[in-house]
Amino acid sequence: MSLNFRFAVVSDLHIGLPHTIWDHPTRFHLVEVSIPALELILEHLEQQNIDFLLLPGDLTQHGEKENHAWLQKRLSQLPFPVYVIPGNHDVPNLLANEHLIGLNDFPYYYQKYGYDNPEQLYYTCEVLPGVQLIGLNSNNFDESGKQLGYLDEQQLAWLEQVLPQFKDQLVLVMVHHNVVEHLPNQSAHPLGRRYMLDNAPVLRKILAEAGVNLVFTGHLHVQDVAYTEGIYDITTGSLVSYPHPYRILQLRTDEQGKRSLQIESHRVESVPGWENLSHHSREWMGDRSGPFVLKLLTADPLNLPVADAKKLISHLRYFWANIADGDALFDFPEFSPAERRYFEAFSATTQDGKPALIDNHTTLLLGKG
Repeated sequence: MSLNFRFAVVSDLHIGLPHTIWDHPTRFHLVEVSIPALELILEHLEQQNIDFLLLPGDLTQHGEKENHAWLQKRLSQLPFPVYVIPGNHDVPNLLANEHLIGLNDFPYYYQKYGYDNPEQLYYTCEVLPGVQLIGLNSNNFDESGKQLGYLDEQQLAWLEQVLPQFKDQLVLVMVHHNVVEHLPNQSAHPLGRRYMLDNAPVLRKILAEAGVNLVFTGHLHVQDVAYTEGIYDITTGSLVSYPHPYRILQLRTDEQGKRSLQIESHRVESVPGWENLSHHSREWMGDRSGPFVLKLLTADPLNLPVADAKKLISHLRYFWANIADGDALFDFPEFSPAERRYFEAFSATTQDGKPALIDNHTTLLLGKG
């Protein structure tokens, strides 16, 4: 089938009405800009002739009923379809309380945005003729009420059942937690694995066997395109974190039937009251990066003593901001060989050390339809 369509991705909106915003001295996100930044993006997208919009989770700051209600109403005013899934911030509690929704409440807020059956936390729908979207829920809770990121057995069984029905269609998958590693050793590192789907290998196997190539994720607040086992995991940075990005994507089919996905990234540079938003949020992230960098330096595999680690923190002030920006290239000549190898491994390079700048602007070749 000769498919040609255009769509957008905006992730980790963390929508917070002003009176619902709560502060924390180490938070990286500028929740204060969530609504004005979203309004600028929606205004731009309305001029772009897109076919649909994907929002891969963390729609709200912390699952507030008011913020979900505001967003649901705002999305209803758009001239194009929108499809959503829950992120960990959207359903922080299994059960609702006075201010926050519970896990099973989420689909009822978004019945027009993928959840035709609000009794189910995952869905599939035909977004265009020949294009099937699968929205998955990666939020679960253990017996103690701790939130975990994985796909439950019922959902996996459902997925294996429905995928064969779409063998002649292009299938897009949306899930909040990362399915492919975007950072070195992400699945094993104590700071990185919380952003990975716990049973990512199981999901990748199911998708690969069904010939699914494209997965759209969020959660990490980083611009990155990762690939393994025939699957591209396209994760999009957060609306409320540097560099405040969003993506517009174009799927094309050429005369030989070969498909490609062109990815173009955009960013919100300023909003009222934050005229130099990009600079401000980069500094905001740098100001708060010390505790995170200290954990990185003192954890495996470097395991530096705290005193030694503190000497390096100033050199790494913008390390995470550069990661979030996508296509980062690092060089730390002042570090020891082991430290230098570790941090330079986060660079966007090929195995032979050549730059591979694909996180923000690229074209992915998908094979024949």
